[in-house]
Amino acid sequence: MNSIISPQVSRRNALKLAAAAGLAGTVSLYPGRRSFASADKELQLAVEAKRIVVDSVESNAIAIGGSVPAPTLRWREGEEVVIQVTNRLPEPTSIHWHGLLIQGVMDGAPGFNGYEAIQPGETYTYRFQLRQAGTYWYHSHSGLQEQQGMYGAIVIEPAGREPVRYDRDYVVVLSDHTQENPRAVLCNLKSQEGYYNYGKRTLIDFFRQAEREGFNAALKDRLEWGDMRMDPTDLADVTGYAFLVNGRGPQDNWTGLFAPGERIRLRFINASAMSFFDVRIPDLPMTVIAADGQFVVPVQAHEFRFGVGETYDVIVRPQEDRAFTIMAEPLDRSGYARATLAPRPGMEAEIPPLRPRAILAMSDMNHGAMGMDHGTMDQGAPGHAAHAGMAHGGMNHAAPVPTAAGHGAHAGHAMAAPVPADGGPPVGWDQAGTLPGEKALSYADLKAFARNSDDREPGQEILVRLTGIMERYIWTLNGRKFEQSEPVRVAYGERVRIRYVNETMMAHPMHLHGMFVELENGETERRPLKHVVIVPPGKEVSVLLTADEPGDWPFHCHLMYHMASGMMTRFIVERPTADASGKGRA
Repeated sequence: MNSIISPQVSRRNALKLAAAAGLAGTVSLYPGRRSFASADKELQLAVEAKRIVVDSVESNAIAIGGSVPAPTLRWREGEEVVIQVTNRLPEPTSIHWHGLLIQGVMDGAPGFNGYEAIQPGETYTYRFQLRQAGTYWYHSHSGLQEQQGMYGAIVIEPAGREPVRYDRDYVVVLSDHTQENPRAVLCNLKSQEGYYNYGKRTLIDFFRQAEREGFNAALKDRLEWGDMRMDPTDLADVTGYAFLVNGRGPQDNWTGLFAPGERIRLRFINASAMSFFDVRIPDLPMTVIAADGQFVVPVQAHEFRFGVGETYDVIVRPQEDRAFTIMAEPLDRSGYARATLAPRPGMEAEIPPLRPRAILAMSDMNHGAMGMDHGTMDQGAPGHAAHAGMAHGGMNHAAPVPTAAGHGAHAGHAMAAPVPADGGPPVGWDQAGTLPGEKALSYADLKAFARNSDDREPGQEILVRLTGIMERYIWTLNGRKFEQSEPVRVAYGERVRIRYVNETMMAHPMHLHGMFVELENGETERRPLKHVVIVPPGKEVSVLLTADEPGDWPFHCHLMYHMASGMMTRFIVERPTADASGKGRA
C-alpha cells in the first residue's frame, strides 16, 4: 500500500520553521499540504473546483488553498490575522472559522451579522484578533460545499506556556467523502425515508432474534418498531461514504512518525458532513487533554466518540519500536478511516476488524420519539425556542425525557459494554462495543482545566426541542424550519441555561456560533467549555451560557443535511447598553 508520510517535524522544530518562514509566508511540511506561517499575519486562499484521488478513485471536490483538506493554519494567540479568500467557483461561497471568538461579521455565515457570501470572482478579506489558543477548524457555510472538501484545521499556539508537554504535534482531520453530488444526496434523502439504510433488519434477522429472545419477544419488538414506523438500524442518514484521514483513504494510509518514548499530541477534528466516529488506537491508551480547543484535566481513555464539529486533543506515548493503527469507525460500521503511527516510513500495523453495529433500543426513543412526525408538520409549534413544547397526536409531552450529559450521564459517548453473549448486536445508541476492561470517554469525564469564570445562576431557561419529519426529511427546532422560526433573544451579559430535548431517533451535534457553552455534566466549578454538544436520541442535555458576544449568531445541528433541511435558527445577543453588565468567560 502507498504511505503518505509526515516527516519527522518535532514541535520545537515546527515552531522554528514557522518563524523562519516569515519572509516567504508559507512553509511546506509535506507534499500536497501546506501550513501557513503568520509572521506577516496575512495569507491568501483560493476556493476552486478540483479533482482528487482517494484510494486510486478519482472524484470531484472543492479545495481551499489547493488541497483537501485545506491547509492547516498555524497561528499564535494574540496575533491579528488577515486572510484574503478568492472565490473561483461559479457559485457563492464562504468560510466559517469554527470555534473562534471573533466579531460577528468575520464569523463567515452568510445572512448573519451582516456577512454576505463571496460571489464568483470576488475576494473577501477576513481580519480578526486571535483571543484564544487550541485546536479548531474552518469550513464553508454555503450550500453543501463542506461535503465536497471545503474544510481544514486551525492550530493556535498559546501566548504563554502550555500545561502539557509533548515532542510531536499532528493534526488528524477525519471526514466523509462521497462521489455523489451532495445535491443529489439531499434529493435522495427527501425522496424516500431510509434511502441509504442498506443495513435494515431482514427475515433472517428476525428468526435469529427469535432464537435468542423467544418468538413472542421478537415479534413484540418488531411490532413496536413498526407501530412507530421506525427502524432500529437507522443510525446514519447517509452510507456508502469513503472515510478519510487528512484527505487520505485507508489504502493511502496517512502516517505520522515518532521515536519510541516520545510524547505525541494528536489533534482530532471531526470535519465530516454527517458521520460520528468511534476512535481508538489498539494497544495505545490515550490521555485526553482538550475538548473543542479548551484544556481539560487530563483523563485516560482507550477510545472516544465524537460528532461533527467536535475536536479532541490527546497525548499518546508509544514505547515499542512498532507501528500502531489509528482506527475510526462510523456508527453504522459501513467502513472505516485509518492512519498509522510508526517509527519509520512504510511500516503498518494490523487493521482491527470492524466491531458489530449497534441497533437502537426502545430507551433511545423515550416512548416513541415524541417529536418525530411521520406525516404532517405541526405548524402550531412555537417559533421562539424559549417556549415549551405542545402536544402532538396525543403524545404526552409532560413525560420526562431521560437526561444525558446534563446530569452526569454519558451523552454523546460510547460506554464500555461487551458484545452480547447470545451473539446478538449491541443494543443502544451509546454502545460502541468497547472491550471489557477498557474505557470509553464520556462527557461526564470532562473537567475544565480552569475554574469557570461566571458562577451566577441562570436567569432563564431556553427550551430547544429537536424535532423533525422523517418521511419528508425535514429537520426542525421546536417544530419549525429555519425560515419559519423566530429567533432566540437574550440580553448582553445574561446568564441562561439552554435545555436540549431530543424528540427524534437521531443524535444531533448542536452548534452555537460565536460563544462557548458550559456543559452541565455534574461538575460545579469546572464545567467543560464546548462549541458543539451531542444530544443523543431520546435524551436531554443542558448547557449554561454567558451571552457576552453581541451579534446575530447561527444556532444549528451540525449534521450538514439536517441543517440544510431546516434545523437552524438565529440566536441574537442584544447589543450592550451603557449600564449592561455581566461576567464573561476566560
